Amino acid sequence: MNRFVAAERALRTAAPHQLLDAVRDVLGRNYAAESVDLFMADYGLTVLQPVSDLPHTTEPVPVHNSTVGRAFGSQEPFTEDLGGERRRVHLPVAVRGDRLGVLSVTLPADHLTEDTLTELADIAEVLGHEVLVAERDTDLYLQARRKDRLTLAAEMQWQLLPGRSCSRPEYDLGAQLEPAYAIFGDNFDWSASADRLVLYITNGMGEGIEAALLTHLGINALRNARRAGIPIEDQAALADQAIYAQYRGSSHLSVLMVDFELSTGLMRVVDAGSPQMLRLRDKRVECVEFEAQLPLGMFDETDYVVQEFQCEPGDRLVFVSDGVHAVAAPGGETYGEKALERAITSTRLLPAAEVPRAVLRELTGHRGGPKPQDDALVVCLDWHGRPAHEP
Repeated sequence: MNRFVAAERALRTAAPHQLLDAVRDVLGRNYAAESVDLFMADYGLTVLQPVSDLPHTTEPVPVHNSTVGRAFGSQEPFTEDLGGERRRVHLPVAVRGDRLGVLSVTLPADHLTEDTLTELADIAEVLGHEVLVAERDTDLYLQARRKDRLTLAAEMQWQLLPGRSCSRPEYDLGAQLEPAYAIFGDNFDWSASADRLVLYITNGMGEGIEAALLTHLGINALRNARRAGIPIEDQAALADQAIYAQYRGSSHLSVLMVDFELSTGLMRVVDAGSPQMLRLRDKRVECVEFEAQLPLGMFDETDYVVQEFQCEPGDRLVFVSDGVHAVAAPGGETYGEKALERAITSTRLLPAAEVPRAVLRELTGHRGGPKPQDDALVVCLDWHGRPAHEP
């Protein structure tokens, strides 16, 4: 049997909690691997945590300034020379652009041919898919993602998310929430079909469990309406009714809803609250203003109106919650549009998946302390447009 096929079969038939054991066994037998380790990116995207059975864990490695982190950041295999005719290759583990972690394999140098490296990279990709499937049945990989304990509200919010990054020929998406281990009501959601990408940026009022419950109700109401195939203005109206029926106007959900037509880049937008959108085009950043409408759930039977906006190939769109654009520095001044423009300009060469974390680091510096008073959410979308050969 072809050794790659054997590795793929071993992963697909392994018990959910034994994926690492399976890949270690097959790489040892068929690729002469001396050691195999799987690192998962933590919720804050600051460290890569080794997967092992709790409480027997080894030390995490930083995302920045480490060989493992280099493969994670570049999303390309990175080979490390260990001396003595041994090599260690670090392979990104990702699923459709969603960066999960890194698979590190140590093997004799004379076994690391170009074909072997390609096969190992493919095995790491298969492993990523199997990890996502396995998370339905085991907590092992979710536990490995956390360097600290999540609050209950944060647990609820992370479980609600579609992922942290996504790639298609037409676009690249990246998103990050802070404080990663204690978020309240900020959230994002996306869904793509052959023709459309729908994106929600949400900011639920309140703190802790109350904010998380409000966001859960709002996101699931929007998903329910979206999956019924109705337009975003009606999605907003139905979610508005669901939230008002539960809270009678005492709590509401701010949301920016965007429906992209993938063939043209035409955006249909409903702006119902505080999230903002900034556009980087030709090295110039500007805040894009839409018609402000009422947050979801503030009043009964609110009608929502769609606006249209044209996205051009090469545009970078950055969506932020009020925990970013309205955060105050020690002197009282808000982060504001100018500081956001500087942060977006300074990160223009980074891939979309790296931008949210970089902007949030800038925010931490402005805030003057590591502990935010409010959630902070950044979503970055790089629009490439549909390739000419596609229908």
